[in-house]
Amino acid sequence: MEYTADMFKPVDKDIESAEAIVRPSVTYWQDAWRRLKQNRLAMVGLWVIVAIALIAIFGPMLSPYSYSDQSLFDQNMYITKEHWLGTDDLGRDLLTRIMYGARISLTVGFVASFINLTVGVVYGGISGYYGGHVDNIMMRIVEVLSGIPLLLYVILLMVVLKPGLQNILIALGLVYWLGMARIVRGQILSLKEQDYVLAARTIGADNWRIILKHLIPNAMGPIIVTATLNIPQAIFTEAFLSFIGLGVNAPMASWGVLANDALPSFQTYPWQLFFPAVAISITMLAFNFLGDGLRDALDPKQRK
Repeated sequence: MEYTADMFKPVDKDIESAEAIVRPSVTYWQDAWRRLKQNRLAMVGLWVIVAIALIAIFGPMLSPYSYSDQSLFDQNMYITKEHWLGTDDLGRDLLTRIMYGARISLTVGFVASFINLTVGVVYGGISGYYGGHVDNIMMRIVEVLSGIPLLLYVILLMVVLKPGLQNILIALGLVYWLGMARIVRGQILSLKEQDYVLAARTIGADNWRIILKHLIPNAMGPIIVTATLNIPQAIFTEAFLSFIGLGVNAPMASWGVLANDALPSFQTYPWQLFFPAVAISITMLAFNFLGDGLRDALDPKQRK
């Protein structure tokens, strides 16, 4: 059969379709960042966290006072040019102690969350991937430990280990990974039957490579959200332990220590309790706003 020019005709162009601007393809993480930026509360929380971190790092360096400097002539002062937030019952500058307390609280929050992330991801990954008897035994251990409030475990551990910043991190790291392990296990159970896992097995990938290179990266959304929400939980736990005398040792300034020191004279000098309480509240709200925003941004169902 011979083809001629009469047998062909140009396709009519749709001018509107031709001139339409097509959104360039974006990755999962780029789309998540775009959606996170659209969440005003999440961005407010992020910038507040950044501001608190900068204050915690550089604030004590720039302050003319030390968190432990005492002055019997400046006891219980109101807000002045020299002491922007007043002083406590030993004449120590309250602003400096709050900034130093931010350093301790953020350190506890981030380090404890990192420990929980590491232990929980490994434990939950092994349990979910191997399944069977391994999963049953490992999850029964988690259920037994979860039967008692985690805060009670921490208090008992602090009584045994004695107060101190390092012991707080150890106590939080030993018990606060249970929630992370459950979430990671659930994600691994739903992902391990996917085609890309079968392909990895086919080409000879070992179990650890499949867990670390294929399963956990695809479960990073819920993991990041859980780790973010664990930070304010650890900060509040440290503040509570310091408030009841099981936290950092004097003269170190933690927000819980400041609240405990201000409690006896609360009715006479209320600002000594008000400012540490505001610092704790703002920090926890900021992390919760960011965590909620990350939950929405990393949800694949909301991707457009």
